[in-house]
Amino acid sequence: MTAAAHFRRFVAFAAVGLVGTAAHYLTLTGLVELGGIDPVAGSVAGFIVGAAVNYALNYRLTFRSHKSHREAATKFFAVAASGFVINAALMHVLVNLADLPYLLAQVGVTGFLVFWHYALNALWTFR
Repeated sequence: MTAAAHFRRFVAFAAVGLVGTAAHYLTLTGLVELGGIDPVAGSVAGFIVGAAVNYALNYRLTFRSHKSHREAATKFFAVAASGFVINAALMHVLVNLADLPYLLAQVGVTGFLVFWHYALNALWTFR
């Protein structure tokens, strides 16, 4: 695959990620602001919702996968699980120890996880 093709695929991945991130943030803010849930727990719930949205869209749109869902989903959610642990750990550190506002912390964590997830999904999940 050429560098230009990799770049286009990354842009598609990022666009799909925006949709998944919107689902994550809507879940997070709804649970925190309307439900009174702890921000770390709300972020974890939002991460799960966002991961499900991302899998469905990346399978069809970004990577146009022909792998079975059993194979692709297993790998995708293993990658998501690694991101889940990183997300929860970083949110705990940034919100509870560094005392950052939860949305600012989540933006930084999300930025890191975009590159983490793309690399693992491109090199392993959908390869």
